[in-house]
Amino acid sequence: MRDASEIANRAASAIERKLWSQPSTVDVVNVEDDAAYQSKDIDILWRRKLEDGSIKTIKIEVKGDRHYYTGNYFLETISNESKGTPGCFMYTEADFVYYYFVDEGELHILPMPATRDWFKKHLSQFKERKTSTPVGNGKHYVTVGRLVPRHVVLANVPGVKILKL
Repeated sequence: MRDASEIANRAASAIERKLWSQPSTVDVVNVEDDAAYQSKDIDILWRRKLEDGSIKTIKIEVKGDRHYYTGNYFLETISNESKGTPGCFMYTEADFVYYYFVDEGELHILPMPATRDWFKKHLSQFKERKTSTPVGNGKHYVTVGRLVPRHVVLANVPGVKILKL
C-alpha cells in the first residue's frame, strides 16, 4: 500500500506544483480526502482566471503510473473485483484525467468525458489485465483494467496533451 500511496502522492504533488506555476491560477485545492469528491473520483480542484476575468473551476482526477516503458495507459474498469465496484475511469466526474508517469515526469492530460466515451466504444479491442492492490495485514484487492496503447489514444481522442514537468 505504501508504494501505491507514494506514487499517488508524487503524482499529485507534481501536478499541484505545475498548476500553481500557471499565471492564471487562483487556487489549487487537493480534495483527495474529501468524501464528497471521493464519490465523484475527483482529486484536485483548479481555479483559474479566464481572460474575461471570470473564475473557472476545473475538476481533475490524478493517476500516477511507474510503467511508462509499456507504452500503455492502464484504464481502470473495475476498482475492486470481489465487490464489483466500477473503476475510476468509468465514473469519474472530472473534467480531465491527469495521467502522470512519475519517473519520467511526463503528464498526459486526457479530456473527459471524451476519452471515456471513445474508450467504451473500443473496450473490447484492448487487453484486460488485473493488478493486486495491498491494503495492509497481508490483504489485497484486485483491480481490473485495460491496457490501452498511448499512441492509439493520441490518434483518436482530440484534445489530449502531453507535458514534461
